[in-house]
Amino acid sequence: MSIFGTIGGAIMAPLYYVTSAVLVGWHWVWSLIFPAESGAAWALSIVGLTLVIRAALIPLFVKQIKSSRNMQLLQPRVKELQKKYGHDREKLAAETMALYKETGTNPFASCLPLILQMPIFFALFRLIDQAAKNQTSHSFLTKDLATQFANAELFGVPISQSFTNADHIGVQIMAGILVVAMTLTTFLTQRQLMSKNMPADAMTGPYAQQQKMLLYVLPLVFAVGGVAFPVGVLIYWTTSNLWTMTQQFYVIRNNPAPGTPAEKAKQERDAAKAAKHGHPPVVLEKAPEEEAAPPPAPVRQQPKRQPRSQRGKKQPPGKAPKKGSPPPSASPGENAS
Repeated sequence: MSIFGTIGGAIMAPLYYVTSAVLVGWHWVWSLIFPAESGAAWALSIVGLTLVIRAALIPLFVKQIKSSRNMQLLQPRVKELQKKYGHDREKLAAETMALYKETGTNPFASCLPLILQMPIFFALFRLIDQAAKNQTSHSFLTKDLATQFANAELFGVPISQSFTNADHIGVQIMAGILVVAMTLTTFLTQRQLMSKNMPADAMTGPYAQQQKMLLYVLPLVFAVGGVAFPVGVLIYWTTSNLWTMTQQFYVIRNNPAPGTPAEKAKQERDAAKAAKHGHPPVVLEKAPEEEAAPPPAPVRQQPKRQPRSQRGKKQPPGKAPKKGSPPPSASPGENAS
């Protein structure tokens, strides 16, 4: 057990340095405005830590969006593979992975920002938890700062306590509000992606089922686990969720996936903006192969040939020609007139 503890400590040590360095740096900044031992200074330091981490993860978020979009657009081709190889699971899995590799799509990229945040999350949890229980110092978080952290109060609520180990009802109220906010923002973020940036044909199939499952499972997991998180950790996770929701809203609004409700809404906004500024609506030119072919030239119908016996005969006035008989030809005198 001690070997695993040593290995775990060696893995977490760099994270303690990074997390404590950013946290203490923000605390120094906010100490210029608020008292250093106040909960406001430490709570805002946690918010600053969240913003730094999420800003560093922006490239991964862009990769996540691209991968998620490719997964949506590939759903029709995945369905074709399912129809073709549905009887052979191994062949279906191999062909599906070959399709992902061919298009440069990583089905696991959508989880990268969440996975890479978890070590930072656990490092912050350990910093707060050990500072609250034993005033333990970690890396740049000295003994004095750990003691300040443990005793810091926001609106009279210690940010180092959780819903399950609260000393008074105020801690449970604030922790409960943050747990609800964390759960709600997680749900709304996933819901926003499914309702606005997924085409209709991507709402069925295994990928859509996975998204629907995450829509309800992730908020439930955070709600159950959140009651054991200190208030400071809940501040971190709620801020991170708000960042994700805002960032995703911006991307969906300005760069939606093709064939989605978000793309239709963007086209309507662009058309309204063009009309407001007096610009004509943009009409996409069709490719040459897509242009409609010109209608065929009308074929001139030639008159039927008449028997020699009927040529030059005039039809009596008032008598209609028999049905099926050819029309009489005009005499030379009539043509001359």
